[in-house]
Amino acid sequence: MAKRRVARAIFDYVDSGSYDEVTLHANCNDLAALRLRQRVMVDVSSRNLASTMLGQRVSMPVGLAPTGLTGIMHGDGEILAARAAERAGVPFCLSTMSICSIEDVRDAVTQPFWFQLYVMRDRAFSQSLIERAIAANCSALVLTLDLQIQGQRHRDIKNGLAVPPRLTLANALDIATKPSWAWGVMMGKRKSFGNLEAQLAKAGNLKTLSEWIAGQFDPSLNWNDVAWVRRLWPGKLILKGVLNVEDARLAADSGADAIVVSNHGGRQLDGAPSSIAALPSIAAAVGDRVEIMFDGGIRSGQDVLRALALGAKSCLIGRAFLYGLGALGEAGVTATLDIIRKELDVAMALTGTRDVRDVTSDVLWNDTRTAA
Repeated sequence: MAKRRVARAIFDYVDSGSYDEVTLHANCNDLAALRLRQRVMVDVSSRNLASTMLGQRVSMPVGLAPTGLTGIMHGDGEILAARAAERAGVPFCLSTMSICSIEDVRDAVTQPFWFQLYVMRDRAFSQSLIERAIAANCSALVLTLDLQIQGQRHRDIKNGLAVPPRLTLANALDIATKPSWAWGVMMGKRKSFGNLEAQLAKAGNLKTLSEWIAGQFDPSLNWNDVAWVRRLWPGKLILKGVLNVEDARLAADSGADAIVVSNHGGRQLDGAPSSIAALPSIAAAVGDRVEIMFDGGIRSGQDVLRALALGAKSCLIGRAFLYGLGALGEAGVTATLDIIRKELDVAMALTGTRDVRDVTSDVLWNDTRTAA
């Protein structure tokens, strides 16, 4: 439904991965390859899906991941997604590269949300974002580690993706067939990156702003920068983009409260392992030191159960909620969360699981397991 309703360039931005999209597809395929162990004659008449994420009580161990350009997938998309998450009792994380600003979202919700930060070359600007997140009472800062250099996404190049969308003949014809989407975006609070307004004012036009953004990803980033952020940020700190044990140990040493096992949704290093393939060894190495979160390929409640079974305490969804947003706006995000919740509940029941906090690898089928 989202593919039919949203401009092709924007849908492809959400849907695509880098280069040949090998890692993008591996995220979903490797999750799907994990078989669940059905159990029968277990009293599962009372089941609990509630858990905690960073000490915050949640209705299920699922949050909405930070995603760029959410407000172009649907007008005011960040606000709509944040409202849906608040109503569902799960966390919402706002991206640095959002369309609606930190302040826009804060004014639209009653509960604190998370903010995702890119440390840019302009450290003073990065510090100002942290200060704005503190002022907005954000309950956690998610520091993305894996975008020092941007992976190439072929579909974006093919579509001439820009913000706002570049009006080529092909894009104009496509947008003409999606008037509801175009009207919704035009009626939204903002048409460009809300958190970068100060830079836009300095730049004077979107082309110059795009050039500024392109030059801000910093290949010199290192663990000293994480320590700098830790000194500035007084609250919970999540490090997103950890994919191997060595980095996980360094992340734990940095004073982070949680890490997200993630390959950026297959949008960065194509050929990297799937997130689920990397999860077990990381959870085993540092799961007793930091809270383990997971993203990459979650499309169902069964996928959530699989990730929990391999050591994650919670999961983040990105594309899944964006598809819902593009399809039906706020109602679509709500529907996505409801679908995942129902699927997780049924999967728990049919694997003999009463409490989501007690999930272990026992819910996974193991061909070598002796029948009991």
